[in-house]
This record gives sequence, structure tokens and C-alpha cells, in this order.
Amino acid sequence: MKRLWIPRVLTVLLLGFASVAKTSPPSPAPPAAPAAPCSGPEHRRLDFWVGDWDAFDAGADKPSARVKVEVVLGGCALREVYEGVDGLHGESFTSYDASRKLWHQTWVTNRGDLLQIDGRFDRDTLTLQGPRVGPDGRVQIVRGVWKPQGDGVREIADRSSDGGKTWQPWFDISFKRRQH
Repeated sequence: MKRLWIPRVLTVLLLGFASVAKTSPPSPAPPAAPAAPCSGPEHRRLDFWVGDWDAFDAGADKPSARVKVEVVLGGCALREVYEGVDGLHGESFTSYDASRKLWHQTWVTNRGDLLQIDGRFDRDTLTLQGPRVGPDGRVQIVRGVWKPQGDGVREIADRSSDGGKTWQPWFDISFKRRQH
């Protein structure tokens, strides 16, 4: 058997490389995936409203509307679809605006109504408020309040025609999970 001759310099280099390879630090772990843009707890605060609901006006025995609320756009918004028994149909998008640290809702109906309101949570209650131009062209301030109530949700809205000095009830709705 013939002996393979390796020059001494090459042997030292190979042995040196092997020892460096054994003692070199481990490769760094890959960077963690960034969190989804709307995954923080503030974005989830209104999730108690998500569901398929029968909506009842205060004191009523029969539903006044069917309402579906779902999480959309990768968790960045809630979409509400409102179908009233009186023919009123509306949709809203409600989302947390992290840049302003406010909640915002835009509501549009099949009767040409547009409402844009902003606000904040106080404990488990969300209050949103903003201007609304009435059919007569006069500006009102509208204030809506959403809060969990038992296994449902209650939404109360008031209006002011004097810049918020006095308020009149607009509606009071209880959302109860639709029975399938």
C-alpha cells in the first residue's frame, strides 16, 4: 500500500481548521417573526361584540334586526352587517387606530346615512362620539356606548342638537345570540 504524502503546512492548516470548527460559537437563531399588525390586546377589546345576533329594542319581545359582527382584515377591524325588519340595512367597520390611540367606526346605510364616530374604552365599555348631519341639514352630535351584558351586548345611543349641553335618547338595543 502506497502512503499518501501531505505536506506539513497543509496538515497544520487542516488540523487548525478542524479545531476552529469544533470551538466556533453556534450560529445565531433566526430572527423572530414580527407580530401581526393588529394582534395586540387593544385591538381585541371589542371582540365581545363578535357573533350572530338578534337585536331587540329596549322593552321589545321580538327582534328588530339581525346583526352579524365578524373580525376581518387580519384582525384589524370588525365588520357589522345590520338587517332591520323595517328594511333598514347598514354596515359598519370598527377598528382601533393605534396612531391616534382611538377607536373609530364608520357606519353607512341603504338610506344614505353616513356616521363617523371616535372614542375610547373605559374599563369594559366603549363610547364613540361624533357629528351627524340630519335629514334637515342640521348637525347633531351622536354618542354610542357598547358594553357586554350577561352573554350579550347592549348598545345605547343618544343625540344632542345643542353641542352636547343636553342629550336625547336615540336608541337602546340589546344583542342576544341568535338561536340556530
